[in-house]
Amino acid sequence: MIPAADAWGPFRPDLDSAERVARLRCLRAVVHLSTGPRGQALTDLLQRAEQDPTLLPPALAALSGLEPLDKRRVWASYAALNRPAA
Repeated sequence: MIPAADAWGPFRPDLDSAERVARLRCLRAVVHLSTGPRGQALTDLLQRAEQDPTLLPPALAALSGLEPLDKRRVWASYAALNRPAA
């Protein structure tokens, strides 16, 4: 279970499965483009989490474990892509 304070993007508990998959794919693309081979284990985990939601907490932990610069780039890009339309 992911604490409510950490529930954002694909990790929110109130998402239906289609929306969760869409958000996981968006995050996976951002991780891949931002980190390259350094984020390969995380991109693999995000892809597997599309079919197995029990992998969401380990995926969040892996994301939190990225190097600080990689983590900032991923979060900033994901937030920019998911900003509400003006």
